[in-house]
Amino acid sequence: MNEKKIIPASELIINDDGSVFHLHLKPEQLTDRIILVGDPARVNMVAEFFDTKTFEVSSREFHTIGGTYKGKPIMCLSHGIGPDNIDIVINELDALANVDFKTREVKPEKRRLTLVRIGTSGALQPELKLGTPVIAEKSIGFDGVLNYYAGRNEVADLDFENAFVEQTDWNPLWAQPYVVDANPELVEQIGRDDMVRGNTISAVGFYGPQGRELRLPLANPDLNRTIEEFRHNGRKVTNYEMESAPLQGLGKLMGHRAMTVCAIIANRMNTEANPNYKTAVRDLVQTVLDRI
Repeated sequence: MNEKKIIPASELIINDDGSVFHLHLKPEQLTDRIILVGDPARVNMVAEFFDTKTFEVSSREFHTIGGTYKGKPIMCLSHGIGPDNIDIVINELDALANVDFKTREVKPEKRRLTLVRIGTSGALQPELKLGTPVIAEKSIGFDGVLNYYAGRNEVADLDFENAFVEQTDWNPLWAQPYVVDANPELVEQIGRDDMVRGNTISAVGFYGPQGRELRLPLANPDLNRTIEEFRHNGRKVTNYEMESAPLQGLGKLMGHRAMTVCAIIANRMNTEANPNYKTAVRDLVQTVLDRI
């Protein structure tokens, strides 16, 4: 018989109103289908498609609107920028689903969430046109978040990871990269012929960690070239963003269905960018809502 796990107050902080510490959401507000976006303002745009809106909560960069879409209970939550925020969001969503907030006991029956992040991204292959939706079928984490959790190797593609480290001559001062698949069932559900199945890097920053040089010189100016040239079993790296790997890795460890799809708004190889990308993102949002 498994021993009951009680989570101390120091490890899971519950606010006085019964909501979880950062997100300020209560267990009864949680829906099984969750759209994740980076920008808090984008939550309003997603919620414009909802048939009904049942609640709205804002705390720091975490903005949530819950409601229904074509009869399906759904919520949209902003996670802000970066992999560290994903660590907060996924752990607190999982706690809302699988911890009894009154007793602090982990529930014996686990609830599985469906998490789809809709984002923007920069392409690393010249053939990817601006506006193209790219699914992170595999995501390569430069952030190191998953390396802090037991079971990391069991959910990672170690062959791909080792090939990537070798071919890019990975700097030992950086976190060990990890490679995690999106939930394949969810990829089939959301992805169609109108989306590219890609291999997406989650960078730990926007400038130096993605090979952008402003005033400070880069430790490895050739990193993007070696990434573009990388090949493993016919796969190549398609694009950069900052959140898909910890989302998919933590989701997989916790038993949730998770994936990321991004609209390409810049091509790093062609030095092209489209600052007026909101139409492409809006179209992608409606597509995901119809399919989730």
